[in-house]
Amino acid sequence: MNVETGQQATRTLAVTSEMVEAFAGITGDYNPLHFDEEFAAATRFGRLVAQGGIATGLLHALVAMDLPGPGSVFTKQEWAFPNPVYIGDVITATGTITAAYPRRSMAKMEFTVANQEGVEVLRGEATVLQLEPAR
Repeated sequence: MNVETGQQATRTLAVTSEMVEAFAGITGDYNPLHFDEEFAAATRFGRLVAQGGIATGLLHALVAMDLPGPGSVFTKQEWAFPNPVYIGDVITATGTITAAYPRRSMAKMEFTVANQEGVEVLRGEATVLQLEPAR
């Protein structure tokens, strides 16, 4: 693993109703908060929201593709969702290496995800492992 403390990566995603439908098709999460406008309007959210897994999925892509990069997986995660992601939001994830353990091919990372207005919709930390192909 070739990462250093303080290293960062970002990744951005525009959240669409098609993504929400596809996520539900994969996971079975058909919560009315995601599909029933009348139901969602009567909640504190006030309108349709995306599944939390879409925001965390963006973090999976950031770790697997950007930092640490290909071959990387989560071994531990802790997330908080202070605000919802609405359908139509553009969310940006930022991952920062907070500790690197190159001999173990592991690192600790902090994450934030914010919408287009800079409102934090996810924060947390995780441990990642970068796997090497068998030789």
